[in-house]
Amino acid sequence: MPINPEAVGAKGSPVKRSWTSKDALLYAVGIGGGTDELQYTTENTKGLDQKVFPTFAVIIGGGGIPMDKIGSFEPTLMVHGEQGIELFDEIPANGEIESVGECTAIYDKGSAALLEFSSESTNLATGKPLLKTRTVLFCRGEGGWGGDRGPSEKLEFPDREPDHQVSYTTREDQALTYRLSGDRNPLHSDPSFAAMGGFEKPILHGLCTYGFTGRALLHSLCDGDAARFKAMNARFSKPVIPGDTLTVSMWVDGHEALFRTTNQNGDVVIDQGQFRFA
Repeated sequence: MPINPEAVGAKGSPVKRSWTSKDALLYAVGIGGGTDELQYTTENTKGLDQKVFPTFAVIIGGGGIPMDKIGSFEPTLMVHGEQGIELFDEIPANGEIESVGECTAIYDKGSAALLEFSSESTNLATGKPLLKTRTVLFCRGEGGWGGDRGPSEKLEFPDREPDHQVSYTTREDQALTYRLSGDRNPLHSDPSFAAMGGFEKPILHGLCTYGFTGRALLHSLCDGDAARFKAMNARFSKPVIPGDTLTVSMWVDGHEALFRTTNQNGDVVIDQGQFRFA
């Protein structure tokens, strides 16, 4: 069965997900956290309580998405198009959530189908909403049924230098650490598998690049305080190779900012970024 446009509005079954302090620490080093971020990378530093990077939401959230109701597509031709997170409270170092997902849009891009999902997660310890995720998948070869193409507007970035700019150099073994948070796709670790996809070497997980970008936003605009990090949405535009240097540029307007991430060659790897903070 091809993509089913009638699946918009379909919801999945509730899914529970728990995590431990160790999971949060492993994620922290997976996105480059280091010795100057001990509140995020250790759990027993004197005078510091362990904090969790807000982008950890992409690891624990997103549950309950009704993939079984949207029809069929070739998984090898599917790419992650966009990712958004919204935080209603700080993520605890240990916890459990229950998530319910929904298909919020299906668009016909002609040569591809664009699938949009949201997932809302409740902290089971408090009974209150903890986070929400937005995921957009781009399924090549699945369009052409004559459906709505969806919105085409793009963000207009200010014609001036960014207000903040932060650069991080990823390690050549960065993907080997990040994959331990859950995504074991050999595209990010096996040279022969990466070669079949047309890459000279394994590429970095898009959500790892997203995490590096979130770190830059957190430290530049929230003074490193996870409680001030409210929402982040961005589009993946180009693969990153482990070892690349990532530069995050931010244009601030009040408690909102536009951002993009480039590599050492100036290529945009994360685009159309929107950030909200307190």
